[in-house]
Amino acid sequence: METVRMLRNIFLRAFVVAIAITLGFAFVTFTFWNAWMEFATSHFRTDTATLTPIAIQSFAQIRFFVWFLLLTPGLALQWTLKAEEKSRRHATMAE
Repeated sequence: METVRMLRNIFLRAFVVAIAITLGFAFVTFTFWNAWMEFATSHFRTDTATLTPIAIQSFAQIRFFVWFLLLTPGLALQWTLKAEEKSRRHATMAE
């Protein structure tokens, strides 16, 4: 049970850290959008119409990672631990 509890804590804490990093990344991206876009279009010799979908896609990929690879297993482990604790309490009461 301690291993499951530790895995749950790792997943949920990683979720919180990933959300904080994502929000910081979004803030910096949207705050400096004009400067970044000017640099990127001149450096990579492309236009804004090409780079905007790439930025949006990166946020979609981050969202997928955070929700499905961090939060979902963390919540599943939380649910499992709560069910185990509840069944343990009922077994203790029955004795």
